[in-house]
Amino acid sequence: MASFYGGFRYHDEPHFLDACSFCRKHLGLNSDIFMYRGNTPFCSKECRQEEIESDEAKEKSCKLSSSARSIRKSESNTSPPSETVRTGTVVVA
Repeated sequence: MASFYGGFRYHDEPHFLDACSFCRKHLGLNSDIFMYRGNTPFCSKECRQEEIESDEAKEKSCKLSSSARSIRKSESNTSPPSETVRTGTVVVA
């Protein structure tokens, strides 16, 4: 497949609407295409839903790991110092 775009010639470069982003099934010319996040095509509602659920799980995992890091950081800031420090009054005569 050769095509022209803006004066440049491309050979056999797949178009982003050629295949389902989840199962890689070929998207026919007269078939329904289910889009997600603007430019991600899917062959069915089910494939799109699988991708949505996968993205949500990744986001949840990322949020949990970042909150765990912030908890560990705040715990390290509130822990007592490891050095012994003497406090008191010194009288000089």
